[in-house]
Amino acid sequence: MSKDNLKLLKMAVLQALGALVYIAGVASLMYNGEKLFGQGTNILQPIAILLLLVLSAAVMGLLIFGRPVILYLDGRKKDALKFLGYTVGSLFLITIIFLAVIMALPK
Repeated sequence: MSKDNLKLLKMAVLQALGALVYIAGVASLMYNGEKLFGQGTNILQPIAILLLLVLSAAVMGLLIFGRPVILYLDGRKKDALKFLGYTVGSLFLITIIFLAVIMALPK
């Protein structure tokens, strides 16, 4: 693997780990939502959840597609596609690891 490809891979893995941290934060908020905010008794809570969904989609879009778009617009089309592939591949591996851990937990 060339030095440039290794640099792209490292950056992609960091992007994927950043996505993991963000997802863990949102999941923790949702898991503890009733404790923090009480039971949904008014229209504000569903609105807040939908706002969180939209915000999460935007943040994840930036984390996954932001740098590849910049690389692509700078004329580095192959690097952009490699970076996107490395990022999605890293997210795939993280997902597989989490699923394996969940399946290995006692039921």
